[in-house]
Amino acid sequence: MQFSDRILNTPSSFIREILKVTAAQDVISFAGGLPNPISFPIDALRESADRAITENGSSIFQYATTEGYLPLREYIAARYKKRHGLDFEPGDILITTGSQQALDLIGKVLLNKGDGVVIEEPGYLGAIQAFCLYEPTFVPVTLDEDGLDLEQLEFALQHQNVKLIYTVPNFQNPTGRTYSKGKRSAIYELLSQHDVALIEDDPYGELRFQGESLPYIGTGRLENSILFGTFSKTVSPGMRLGFLITKNKQLMKHLVTAKQGSDLHTNIFAQCVIHEYLTHNAYEEHIRTIIALYKEQAAAMLDAMQMYFPPSVSYTKPDGGMFIWVTLQSGQSALELFPKAMEQKVAFVPGDPFYASKRNVNSMRLNYTNATSDVIQEGIKRLGKIL
Repeated sequence: MQFSDRILNTPSSFIREILKVTAAQDVISFAGGLPNPISFPIDALRESADRAITENGSSIFQYATTEGYLPLREYIAARYKKRHGLDFEPGDILITTGSQQALDLIGKVLLNKGDGVVIEEPGYLGAIQAFCLYEPTFVPVTLDEDGLDLEQLEFALQHQNVKLIYTVPNFQNPTGRTYSKGKRSAIYELLSQHDVALIEDDPYGELRFQGESLPYIGTGRLENSILFGTFSKTVSPGMRLGFLITKNKQLMKHLVTAKQGSDLHTNIFAQCVIHEYLTHNAYEEHIRTIIALYKEQAAAMLDAMQMYFPPSVSYTKPDGGMFIWVTLQSGQSALELFPKAMEQKVAFVPGDPFYASKRNVNSMRLNYTNATSDVIQEGIKRLGKIL
């Protein structure tokens, strides 16, 4: 059988493969970006499912509109108005099968082979994988402590055929870094001079446990701005409910067409259940509970790293989200350390898959949200011995 160049040149998900190896009960895994299952509102979701079936009847099991369940889109629009002062309408919102589908749809609609895609370096491996299928030219821009390197970004926009820029401005995956207010403003000013799409992927924005909330870079201001959101980090990752927001009507029209060709519409049963949950429960209180949990877990990991890691190892200190980025001594490969870590029954994600082309990098990603504080301390102690 002959396969397409696209699939042959697209790597499988590094983390999905790692999770197969680390599934054993005795392995302490910091590898997956998994929300803590104790945060899933199981009882409330069960009640929401019953209510959704009772109130919707057979329509909840029927085909539905591509754009998504209208009451859910109305809820999302109202929430962004209340929390961010952004004037969205339901027609600006497309419900997707997780944010991963949103990435795929953007690739289908915007990218031709060879088009430039600016990605953060290091950047989200799911975006790299999704865009790979459309054979772009990746243009990595260094992610500094406070956001994208402006000089590199300006050079890329002037000298590359850049179609879109992909960012995770809040508690970035994999580094946990957050763009500063000043850097967001500077990026906005730069992009306002160019005809390029800006994606602001914000799966972790509500999980801030310290510091002040910051405005988006271009959402609601730039004509070609695209915002991703999700319920995976606050309600249920397994339901695979995400959403894409843009006020660019022509772009939305093409995205809807692309989604029709992909799956017709996102699971309507899950949409109705999530809407019932959001409108009949104390959602904000639920989020505050998750934030308190993750703050405790992040502190446990940072304290353990200070205690057990050698001084030559540095790491980020996030204000929210789910990840800490660890940098080893120059020339040391985190990928080569992984088998040694598995011998000690502790797992992490080596930094390689977060780069479009670099290999054997001296960095790794640690997730702190899916383990108790005691387990975190033991896992970091094991890693410390190896380091």
